[in-house]
Amino acid sequence: MKQENIIRTKSYQFAVRIVNLYKFLAEDRKEFVLSKQLLRSGTSIGANVREAEHAESKADFIHKLAIALKEANETEYWLDLLKETGYLNNSEYISIQVDIKEILKLLTSIIKTSKQN
Repeated sequence: MKQENIIRTKSYQFAVRIVNLYKFLAEDRKEFVLSKQLLRSGTSIGANVREAEHAESKADFIHKLAIALKEANETEYWLDLLKETGYLNNSEYISIQVDIKEILKLLTSIIKTSKQN
């Protein structure tokens, strides 16, 4: 149960960072297309983690977390693209990259453990 709380907290905190990053990209960098994709996928991670908490079965739990993992992977893609196109500088990118990598590892670990048990 402890791992679920960690992923719940981290995915929520990450969503808050994504919302703030979206506002920054739209207001300061005048970037609206990529940042909208980032906003959608980055906030979806936590939403799917929350859905998994009330899964109807173990298979449903794993499925919801697998969707969260896919959204996290997509979020990493948009972050990479924003960095490569100059919308995020290196320090901004590295700061949030650490978080998404941790979320990817946590989700992968929880899914793997759930499948084994």
